[in-house]
Amino acid sequence: MTNGLPPRGPAPQAGRPRMTLQGRLMITIFAIVAAIMLVISLVTGVVLSNVLNGQADARANEALTNLKNEFGIGMLDGTAKDQLQAAQAAPGTLLVIVSPFTGTTGAVVGTDYERYALNESQMERILEATKTSASSPLTTVTIPGIGGFRVGAIAPRGSGETIGVFGLSTAGESATLRQMLWAIGFATIGGMLLLGIATSAVIRSGLRPLRSVAHTAQRVAQQRLDQGDVSIAERVPPALADPGTEVGQVGSALNTLLDHVEDSLSARQRNEETMRAFVADASHELRTPLSSIRGYSELSLRDGTLSETSRQSLQRIEAQSQRMTGLVEDLLLLARLDEGKELVYDMVDVNQLVVDAVADQAIAGMEHDWGADVGEDPVLVAGDRARLTQVVTNLLANARTHTPNGTSVTVAVRTEGEGSATRAVLTVTDTGPGIDPTLQEKLFTRFMRADASRARKTGGSGLGLSIAKAIVEAHHGTISMQSRPGETTFTVE
Repeated sequence: MTNGLPPRGPAPQAGRPRMTLQGRLMITIFAIVAAIMLVISLVTGVVLSNVLNGQADARANEALTNLKNEFGIGMLDGTAKDQLQAAQAAPGTLLVIVSPFTGTTGAVVGTDYERYALNESQMERILEATKTSASSPLTTVTIPGIGGFRVGAIAPRGSGETIGVFGLSTAGESATLRQMLWAIGFATIGGMLLLGIATSAVIRSGLRPLRSVAHTAQRVAQQRLDQGDVSIAERVPPALADPGTEVGQVGSALNTLLDHVEDSLSARQRNEETMRAFVADASHELRTPLSSIRGYSELSLRDGTLSETSRQSLQRIEAQSQRMTGLVEDLLLLARLDEGKELVYDMVDVNQLVVDAVADQAIAGMEHDWGADVGEDPVLVAGDRARLTQVVTNLLANARTHTPNGTSVTVAVRTEGEGSATRAVLTVTDTGPGIDPTLQEKLFTRFMRADASRARKTGGSGLGLSIAKAIVEAHHGTISMQSRPGETTFTVE
């Protein structure tokens, strides 16, 4: 049998796991800053675009005004390419001329100062754009193959007739706007990364005291507080229990709670020790008068002059004194086990112990079907042979007493684990009607009797299973029970 406590860990969480406070703070801060940066980027882009378009319009209006003043009907004599070459126009300058002499011609100055003629579809696109925007002197048009331009119609002095279209490329403004937006994007990404690192460090530093408080509570939660003399030494450090801060208030409250819990556990332990001492002393003191009652009853029964009524009365007195003696012995055993006494350790073969106990029960309960499932190799444990025998006997007697005739009762022994972690496992299984689920959780409590569904034929003190549990736990083992109609299994490890 091993000395192990049932595993303790965090309770399983239903549904999807909750996000940590640090995660929620990080996401919230990131979302707010990202929204602010997005708004700033949009506003900056719009303002910059307006500024650049305004500058482009100023240049285009100035050039367009010069053209209107400098060129008259004479500009219709040559092609657009000739006019751009004569004017030594700068790169990005576009000109379309509608001439009765040369027809509609168009050209644009490239970045290499070469003049490139426009095709018909490109010129139609330009002329159509200036017609649809007659209310505005300049309009933006995107020309396939050469990009965007700010264009305006040209009319000779004193005439409203359009003789051409002049335009300037917006490639420079577009490139400037793209560069600015890329710069803003990279700056935003870099700023968000730095913000993440800084925010994570600040939040982690700010939550460190709260984590320390949580770790203190976790260490306390891992202690066994349900039995024995419990001392809770864990406390939140004074530096983290300052009521002047929010986290300090939590730490201070936890320390106060732990003080109250420790005082309450100490009071409980003192009460248990007082009650245990009382039960042990009372049981010990009752043994002598009970022995005297039994002795005098047996002596009086030897008197041949007793009437039949007196003899029956003395027999009842003797029987009840024996029953009370057994109850007192059980109470004294429980008190001594609670104090850690009453065990004499030796190497015990559980297989042999089970075989002997089953043989005894087979004689006492011949109306049941008894079986022992043990191996040929001995299963040795360190324990008190008499007390371990009492555990098996109590479990078998419980099955015999509370199940109907013809019930099969099987005792099995096996080993689990390897090396130093090897443990012996003993199971007692019966095919009776089972135990009422409402009684299963408190079946091992003292003075607990089985319910009527177990067909109880005789009354007991209700201490058998509680004694078995106390003996098993004194051997640093565990005892458990599973029951359903047709099968009840007690497991001792």
